[in-house]
Amino acid sequence: MNYAAIMKSSGGAFGKPAADNPLERRYAAISVALWLFMAVATALFLLFIAAYIMRMDAADWSPLAMPWQLWLSTSILVIASIFLQLAVAAANVRQMERAHTLLLVAGFWSIAFLGAQWWGWQALQAIHVTANGNPAGSFFYLLTAMHGLHVAGGLVGWGMAAAGSWRQEPRRLAWRIRLCARYWHFLLVVWLLLFAVLGWLTPDFVRMVCGTR
Repeated sequence: MNYAAIMKSSGGAFGKPAADNPLERRYAAISVALWLFMAVATALFLLFIAAYIMRMDAADWSPLAMPWQLWLSTSILVIASIFLQLAVAAANVRQMERAHTLLLVAGFWSIAFLGAQWWGWQALQAIHVTANGNPAGSFFYLLTAMHGLHVAGGLVGWGMAAAGSWRQEPRRLAWRIRLCARYWHFLLVVWLLLFAVLGWLTPDFVRMVCGTR
């Protein structure tokens, strides 16, 4: 019986150990932990977005014009997510050198995302938009900083996967790449939501939706 048949009969495709394997249970536990972490992070971001929406009705609120660098950073994060998904596809068919390269490229683009976000901050500070004064500016720095910290935390996990990608056995590497890809897709969805809220949500629109206009 060949390797593929063994994997199939054990109930797992490539990169997914047999269910009765202790390593499989460890993988499953870490996977569930990641889902729980993303659920908690989602709730946290939604609470801050709710606070942002409620604060918009204050008299001292002055809408911000989003710096063009945020369009750049959004495009970069999309690219990073795409490369990680390509790395998953390569690892699933045991093209491990290709998976390793795509993993490294995804990390490069993720670091570039943080650089573009910092550039956007500098652009706002150059026109005297700071975290003090206008509450819209305060929320902008808070929400983008929170997201940036989540990206930086993801880069720690990415670094662990990338550092050991040459010496890890294919199944374990494929599992790590899948976790990285899942988290990066989550970061992309959260950022798109934040970008839409920060860039297009206005007090008039909120009043119209809430029926207070």
